[in-house]
Amino acid sequence: MAKTKTLSTDDILVMLCNSVRKVLSAATQTQISYSPMVQRITRTCLRPDIGCFVLFDGGFSGLVIINFSAQSAMELYRAYMLSMGMPESELASQHTSEEVGNMLGELMNQIVGDFTGNVGHELQVSINQNQPKMLTINKEVMVSIDTNLDRAQARRVAFSTSRRNVFYMELAMDKTEFIKLHDFELEEVDPDRIVEEQSRQTAVSATIPTPALNELALLEELGL
Repeated sequence: MAKTKTLSTDDILVMLCNSVRKVLSAATQTQISYSPMVQRITRTCLRPDIGCFVLFDGGFSGLVIINFSAQSAMELYRAYMLSMGMPESELASQHTSEEVGNMLGELMNQIVGDFTGNVGHELQVSINQNQPKMLTINKEVMVSIDTNLDRAQARRVAFSTSRRNVFYMELAMDKTEFIKLHDFELEEVDPDRIVEEQSRQTAVSATIPTPALNELALLEELGL
């Protein structure tokens, strides 16, 4: 009898880390890396200076948070916009600018879109994401999921930019295992198509209230 293969939540975490690294590296044309050591944490938080989060559900539920320092946010923003041909004179100068929040929201959407595509491809299970939310803050804000998770687990991973500015990704999700009972053929996945689809969704959602208005609604929702 063939030996079964088991994938745990930490294997899923590695898939998410690879999506963060791949999307940000491609978008900014710089080197993004993450620590080989991961922290087990008991709670997930939005932290200064910019916190982004996305909820997903379906085959399993979870929450992804990326906390950027002002320095890492501005480095990624500048690299992304310059690689797109934006003149440096037209770039925002503060991490609190609406343009920076828009850019991070777009990249967060692409990251989770790439991740959900890989989950569907590798694990043969479907998960859906909601619209990313960004918040410029000067203190920690706890974030949890409305629905109960099955033995929730939380992890934090440190990422570094090419200029050694650090930002953190946090994941909370069900404690789960996927057991491969037999071999199956994997469909070919075009990562460029996934990123393009996420970009189109972001463009369509541009008619939704601006990040500033979203921040006000989010602050009210969080009771701040």
